[in-house]
Amino acid sequence: MRQTLTKSIISLVLVTSTLLGSPVSRAQDSFSLCWSIYVGWMPWEYSDTSGIIKKWADKYDIEIDVVQINDYIESINQYTAGQFDACSMTNMDALTIPAAGGVDSTAVIVGDFSNGNDAVILKEGSTLADIKGQQVNLVELSVSHYLLARGLESVGMSERDVTVVNTSDADMVAAYTTSDVTAVTTWNPIVNEILKMPSATKVFDSSQIPGEIIDTLMVKTETLEAYPELGKALAGAWYEIMAAMESTEDVLAHMGEASGTDLAGYEAQLASTQMFYSPADAVDFVNSAGLKTTMEYVANFSFEHGLLGEGAADAGFIGIETPSGVFGNSGNIQLRFDSSFMKMAAEGSL
Repeated sequence: MRQTLTKSIISLVLVTSTLLGSPVSRAQDSFSLCWSIYVGWMPWEYSDTSGIIKKWADKYDIEIDVVQINDYIESINQYTAGQFDACSMTNMDALTIPAAGGVDSTAVIVGDFSNGNDAVILKEGSTLADIKGQQVNLVELSVSHYLLARGLESVGMSERDVTVVNTSDADMVAAYTTSDVTAVTTWNPIVNEILKMPSATKVFDSSQIPGEIIDTLMVKTETLEAYPELGKALAGAWYEIMAAMESTEDVLAHMGEASGTDLAGYEAQLASTQMFYSPADAVDFVNSAGLKTTMEYVANFSFEHGLLGEGAADAGFIGIETPSGVFGNSGNIQLRFDSSFMKMAAEGSL
């Protein structure tokens, strides 16, 4: 369930964060990571059950507690409030939740990007242009909303040409079966389930905006700077698991079962996910100028929808640091993409 928080919830998170204090005030030989079920984040579950995360934590004389949170938004909420040192989330949610809430975060792992997992589906019409005038059911202010906006832009339209209907991801399949719903934008495994239904046509998906819906592991920047061994252990564990996913079918079967499907179902989701199994590929992606451009798109969408906070005067209110440069206010950097730990993995220096 990859969506964003409302401004009121962000305000509550800020108050809670202030009361709880910074995570680095604790004795930091022990760290915590939270994750939620999604195809690109199942490696964190495997890291725990396989003992791989413990192996790498032991190497650096630290402890890393890996915790599953059943609700995606709640996981980011708790991370932002100071309950966890690291959390899996999309690039957009990293900007609009912790960064907008004043929590400086760094993407230590860029694991994949959606390459078809998110899609616009029509019951009536065969091209995206046919969506004009229709109601579109989606999780409002989520990556689905962002995908729709980018898709409309690609055919010379905007959100003014449709009516967005906020719909929970849990209700999306049931909603699509009703006669009132003619268009939805959602993500897998919901996409694959809806596409099995009669008269369901996929007219746009994330493969048409490659590299824009990115799945990351965010770590508190203050924590990472004080304890770089945490970043090293996380990167080491992640890429050991990436190698196992490429070579061992049993690992994929385990992840499929742990995510509520089976090997075939999990492989179907992987097929529309551009995983960075190689750390060198991840480094190239993060270091490219394209990442900065993508985050500019995301920041513009977020600002237009009021997701950067009440004090945001423009899309560049929050500085976003990438290896190719900073987008936005360099004096207010709250979101960073750091390829250094992935580079260590690529070089075998962890």
